[in-house]
Amino acid sequence: MSLPLILCAAWPRPALAGDGHDHGDEAKAAPAAAALPRFTATSEAFELVGVIDGKQVTLYLDHAPTNAPVKGAQLSLSIGGAQLAAKAQGDGEFTATLAQEPKPGVTPVTATITGASESDLLAGEIDIHADEHADSHVDRSWKFWAACAGAAVVVLAGLAALHKRMRRGNRFGETA
Repeated sequence: MSLPLILCAAWPRPALAGDGHDHGDEAKAAPAAAALPRFTATSEAFELVGVIDGKQVTLYLDHAPTNAPVKGAQLSLSIGGAQLAAKAQGDGEFTATLAQEPKPGVTPVTATITGASESDLLAGEIDIHADEHADSHVDRSWKFWAACAGAAVVVLAGLAALHKRMRRGNRFGETA
């Protein structure tokens, strides 16, 4: 057996399986989705978390010491200098609508909380990153290129061995 054939047989290959080869009744994992941009703003009295989905902002306001939703509070929000009207949706939950989707980069956020017994000013920032896969460029690791080089060496060694065998056979008037 020739060395190239042994190397090809020993070369690791990915395991391939079709649908239905899941090895049991476990629930299938949901495909991973990109996380929505979030921001936090905290003080000794309050914690505010904002989740941005396009132009829609959902806000969750809790008491910092107890992590309980704040009841009966009013919230005004400023994102990047634009004032937003936050509407209460329940205890500690608010919604607001942006004029346009936020652009990539760091944007300051301030929130004014007014309640029956206390009020506070919270500050934070949103850090939105541009889509890292927006371009079609595929960045391959050195392991990929090393595997390609190894495969090329194996193929070239096999061709050289075949060529040598054919030349040796032709010297003695044999056909390959």
